[in-house]
Amino acid sequence: MSTVSYKNKDAYSSSSGLPDKMAVFQECLQQFNATPVKTKKCRQLLAKLLRLIYHGEEFPPSESTTLFFSISKLFQHKDSSLRQLVYLTIKELSSSSDDILMVTSSIMKDIQEGDVVYKPNAIRTLAKVLDATTVFSAERLFKNAIVDKNPIVSTAALISSYNMLPNAKEVVKRFTNETLETIQSYKQFPKDQFQLHEYYGSSTSNLPATSYMYQYHALGLLYHLKNHDKMALMKLITTLSEGSSLKNSLSIIQLIRYINKILIDDESLITHLYPILSGLLKHKSDMVELEACKTLINLQHLIKDDQFMSIVTTLQKLLGVPRTATRFAAIRLINKISAKHPEKIIVVNIELEGLINDSNRSISTLAITTLLKTMGAGTIDSGAGGENVDRLISKMTSLMDEITEDFKIVIIEAIENLALKFPSKHKKLVAFLTDLLRDDGSLQLKTSIVDALFDLIKFLPEASAKQLILMNLCEFIEDCEFTELSVRILHLLGDEGPNTSNPSYYIRHIYNRLVLENSIVRSSAVISLAKFAAVCGGDVSKNIKILLSRCLNDVDDEVRDRTALSLKFINSDHKKLIVSGSKYDLAALESKLTHYLNETDFASSFDINEVPLLSSEELKSIEYNKKINKLESSNADASESNDNVKGSKTEDDRSGSDNLANDLLKQQEYAQELSQVPEFADYGKLSKSTLTPKYLTDKENEVVVTVVKHFFIESQKLVLQYDVTNTLPRSLIQDFSVIAVPDNELYEEDFIIPLAELKPEQTGTVYISFSTPSIEDEDLLAAFGNTINFINREIIDDEGNVDEADEGYTEEFGIEDLEVLPGDFLAPLYNSNFSAAYDQLPHHESSVVTISGVNSLENAVSSLRSSLNLLPLDGSDYVPSDTNSHVLKLFGKDVWGGKVGVLIRLALTGGKVVAKLEVRAETDNFSTAVANGAY
Repeated sequence: MSTVSYKNKDAYSSSSGLPDKMAVFQECLQQFNATPVKTKKCRQLLAKLLRLIYHGEEFPPSESTTLFFSISKLFQHKDSSLRQLVYLTIKELSSSSDDILMVTSSIMKDIQEGDVVYKPNAIRTLAKVLDATTVFSAERLFKNAIVDKNPIVSTAALISSYNMLPNAKEVVKRFTNETLETIQSYKQFPKDQFQLHEYYGSSTSNLPATSYMYQYHALGLLYHLKNHDKMALMKLITTLSEGSSLKNSLSIIQLIRYINKILIDDESLITHLYPILSGLLKHKSDMVELEACKTLINLQHLIKDDQFMSIVTTLQKLLGVPRTATRFAAIRLINKISAKHPEKIIVVNIELEGLINDSNRSISTLAITTLLKTMGAGTIDSGAGGENVDRLISKMTSLMDEITEDFKIVIIEAIENLALKFPSKHKKLVAFLTDLLRDDGSLQLKTSIVDALFDLIKFLPEASAKQLILMNLCEFIEDCEFTELSVRILHLLGDEGPNTSNPSYYIRHIYNRLVLENSIVRSSAVISLAKFAAVCGGDVSKNIKILLSRCLNDVDDEVRDRTALSLKFINSDHKKLIVSGSKYDLAALESKLTHYLNETDFASSFDINEVPLLSSEELKSIEYNKKINKLESSNADASESNDNVKGSKTEDDRSGSDNLANDLLKQQEYAQELSQVPEFADYGKLSKSTLTPKYLTDKENEVVVTVVKHFFIESQKLVLQYDVTNTLPRSLIQDFSVIAVPDNELYEEDFIIPLAELKPEQTGTVYISFSTPSIEDEDLLAAFGNTINFINREIIDDEGNVDEADEGYTEEFGIEDLEVLPGDFLAPLYNSNFSAAYDQLPHHESSVVTISGVNSLENAVSSLRSSLNLLPLDGSDYVPSDTNSHVLKLFGKDVWGGKVGVLIRLALTGGKVVAKLEVRAETDNFSTAVANGAY
């Protein structure tokens, strides 16, 4: 970042006391042209000029050029400190002055013969002055400077070469040999280097002979010169990792990051590169050890368990170092491991418990959240584990009085996530949350606790746990000082209380709010009581009518209106107007309303029937997915670019844990697009679409093809939407069509809508319609072989015209196949009690398959979730690393409206994963399709 941009963004920089711009300009012209030159005065003027520039002041080109010519006269003076400021100023004026190239010869002369004090400044200035047409004249100078024995001069040349890459890459490429020689050489500071500065005085005996920073800069330049040649990069890494040629810790860290990038692109190289990373786990520098650990943690799916334990051992050692930053980085990495494999870090529990009382509260908070995750790995099943939990909770209780509310909220989220991921571990954790709720705290803290308890009520399967939390919330609202929280809790009591074993307990607490609270809380209490009357009925309903009738004379009109309306609905037995089992999809409703308002006329009324209704189970699925996604994202290290790279590679592998609200909105967009195609007008309502396009070609292909499957179940139609992108800059594609051949005879092609013309960098669509088999048919699944056919014509000018005499040439070649899988007919659905829901499903089918393309249980679980598009329940998506068997519980619904449950028993044997699927479904024959379609 340049100095100017830094100053513009610096919130603490002060512009007060800045010298007058024109006064400085005029004085510069006067002093720089004076004879003789006053060195001290000129230095002061240059410092003022630089200060103006660094604070964002800009000089017009004419003034910059005038200043430049005046400053260039100072080259006649030999003062070293003045020459340094001259170069700093020329470098800043280089972007606005017109005749800056005139000073090139003077700069080159200083590089060849100048003093070591300002030679680095001259090199950096030369790189700014030269352009693509003149850089060739300085090639030899830069080569000599790169191999200079002075590390400061060498570093300046390396950084300048790096900055010249965008404009003169071909010239910089010729510096490769010199750069490689520099990175393997030993350069020392001159003996009088520090004595040249008054700051050090005579205390130069203990200063280092070299910093090796030139190695870091040389490695960065070499990577940019070789990053397109994998073999050359591998050779460079191998050469530098052998022996001890790299002395600088930053250069070793950079080397580790380059290894990480290579392994992300080609995981098969792990056998060659792991020994290098493993060796760096025992480096003398903490920074290097941490970087090696971080890289190996990101690649843990490629290494064995015994190799992974060496990472844990290194981090365990780093937890005990006195440096706070190192301890924080180490425990942050341990916390990241605990997100997916908490059983692997149980060995560091003793060190983690010792860090709970660390003076740095960030470290103590991470220690607690990590210990909470290790408890979920099974350490609390035994009696000793229970004692560990009690000890941890007692420590957390004592710590809560000392830490700020921000850290308290982090701990609360960790407790909630643990209880959600491992429902069997919730009892002691819920007790801790309810105790914390009774303590004093701000609205933000109380809200986070209430949010956590709300989620546990919704997603914990045990009714006793829900009842315990509801009772604690009833006690909390007795003394709650926050109206917002009282309203939310009353709303929840109205939803959950009627379904408990003792609804009268909650009615009493709600009625107390009608007597003691303000009008806003009383209004909410009225609606909550009405829900009890609507759901419970009988004597409960009669008693509530009596209670509500007393509110008809309330002083607040809102309370009176709600009471009158609720009594009217109760007396007329309009239960659905009080308690609704479904709600509109708000994202789709917003999209439809926006589209309706953007229309030019309002001739037709808004059709609310176009907005899908979501059942309570579907709403819970959306909320559950949001919580699980939040859990996974909170544990991910968002600052790591390699995670983003890795995520982009797997963006096609969507699973049931995606955000269903966005999926429903995307489905509405697809339905809107298809409704505008006249050929699909009679197909009826779109039942389901695959929401992420599947690539049938490489993304770097000349013609990129993706496909989306659209199912119309009512009319038994399948529409394949092929989106085609022309990446050829000088080619016009015409008459583009796709030939899709199914291997299932029950799929019959109706018609194809080809693409007439596709210009460069444009995307067009080809539609193919098929009649599909019904659910009563034996074979519902299919695979389509795809072949594309088009005419390629060359564009002859910049306007996109083609030669009319040139008919072009026809191209036809095959692309990847497309499969219709069971997941295409399924959507994830949440259920708090999987076993009960699974046993109630009537149709049963089982099969035994070998999961292809995976060699671990964790990968098998991911593959099954992706292919079946179902929601894992009871925390069954978590696979301990030290087991050879696992049970996966998946639940969802099909496009015909029936529920589907899949119980999968996985076993790892002989390097293969074998799965026994037991499928239960409400829809007849569909369980067979699911059992046969998983692989």
